[in-house]
Amino acid sequence: MMQLALSQAENAAEFYQGGITAYNPGQKSRHLIVEPIHALSVNSVSDKVAGEMALNVCSLFTSDWGVGITGYASPVPESKNKLFAWYAIAHRDRIVVSKKISPKKDGPFRIQQLYVTDVLKNLAGCFKDV
Repeated sequence: MMQLALSQAENAAEFYQGGITAYNPGQKSRHLIVEPIHALSVNSVSDKVAGEMALNVCSLFTSDWGVGITGYASPVPESKNKLFAWYAIAHRDRIVVSKKISPKKDGPFRIQQLYVTDVLKNLAGCFKDV
């Protein structure tokens, strides 16, 4: 949903470089250069993983800005059936936002919408500071 939202923005081709969706620790380590031992220990869901993803998106896409989000939109045993996500926004070589979102129970689609809305709101706020 994050990639869809960014690609639909007016003049997206002028600022949006692309995105990667990786669901498991192995793919996050391989494609987003996430530290594999930590990623395995937290099922790829932590502030550290989100931060590494955001920073490495900047490098991989040659972009000043990067966003990493990782979490759960539906209950699974690995999260003890809790719903939450961590996301980070990177500007060049540093994390400027790191946040945990813990939504109330709802359907996975609506939870993903909530995650995207929260990230985009904070990303827009970052542009005001630059």
